[in-house]
Amino acid sequence: MRTPLTELLGINHPIVGFNRSPGVVAAVTNAGGIGVLAASMYTPAELDAQLTWIEEQVGGRPYGVDLLVPEKFAPGDPDDLIASLRAQIPAEHLAFVRDLLAKYDIPPAPGAVLHDEILAAFNPAGAAELLDVAFQHRISLVANALGTPPPDLVARGKAAGVVVAALVGQAKHAQRQIEAGVDLLIAQGTEAGGHTGTIATMVLTPEIVDLAGDRPVLAAGGIATGRQMAAALALGAAGVWCGSVWLSSAEDIANQAIKQKFLSATSNDTLRSPTRTGKPARQLRSAWHDEWAATGSPGPLPMPLQPMLVDEAWQRIDAAAEAGHPGGVALESFFVGQVVGSFQNIRPAGDITREMAADCERTIRALAGGLGPT
Repeated sequence: MRTPLTELLGINHPIVGFNRSPGVVAAVTNAGGIGVLAASMYTPAELDAQLTWIEEQVGGRPYGVDLLVPEKFAPGDPDDLIASLRAQIPAEHLAFVRDLLAKYDIPPAPGAVLHDEILAAFNPAGAAELLDVAFQHRISLVANALGTPPPDLVARGKAAGVVVAALVGQAKHAQRQIEAGVDLLIAQGTEAGGHTGTIATMVLTPEIVDLAGDRPVLAAGGIATGRQMAAALALGAAGVWCGSVWLSSAEDIANQAIKQKFLSATSNDTLRSPTRTGKPARQLRSAWHDEWAATGSPGPLPMPLQPMLVDEAWQRIDAAAEAGHPGGVALESFFVGQVVGSFQNIRPAGDITREMAADCERTIRALAGGLGPT
């Protein structure tokens, strides 16, 4: 299948697989798409190791990285960043999280490690360190989420021959990205997992395509099958950016407790909530969200204060849920889109990629045959 995306990146299928798991990234790339690693939850040293491993697996085939560079974030003292950010977390928020864990009898997590260094780096300066690592590797694409990419990111990408992509949720966001000089726009509808806006993919994609001119546009949000991929192409997209579907893959590193919740969920079991990151992000609804929505909740803090507040709590919840603890299972959640309702089993990511591509081609051929002369 040839589209402007396959021509731009030299891939066989116009499928981008976005995931935090290096195994998923390598599998999607090796199956003919392009895997993109969610890089923001790694330290620079960890990212270097993960990209080295991916390159060993893909044998020169293209892959990419995605970074969170928020335009709005709580400022801190650059000379003592972590302590200055921690000092901004109110006592009532600390007490609320402590009491919530006690209410569900969540035990301490053995080996829990605070990710303050990573979370405090959710700003342009922190992203720059990760970019330095990424550009030392053979990446083919770098994507920016949560805002317009810094000018030096676009310049570095163009100088290195790396495609610079950006996620957008509104037409005005796309216009800013175009003015910034990005090469590829990703129209992410509200159906998507993670940070997303409120406009549906079916509406957003053609709006962005009409604005983009000769820039390729990818559709994201609510795409986990070949039929949905064919619909995206019909809207003018040059390919699809998929994230949630890989959570049903064998290579994804999510624990088995949350994967089981995914398999039993419906498309109505997600919600947009800022209670994990400080910005609205679609995730599987659980008792965690009900508690934050109840009377007496202090409400979420901005990024990166909210993820710093709840980081240890989520490590404890994950560990408890994986051990079968009832309170942990009740609270357990993760970022996932509305396509979670279509998850039926756990499959290899390479199989998912190839099946999506084949089903898309079958769907397009069937439509062409059905709409032909009679």
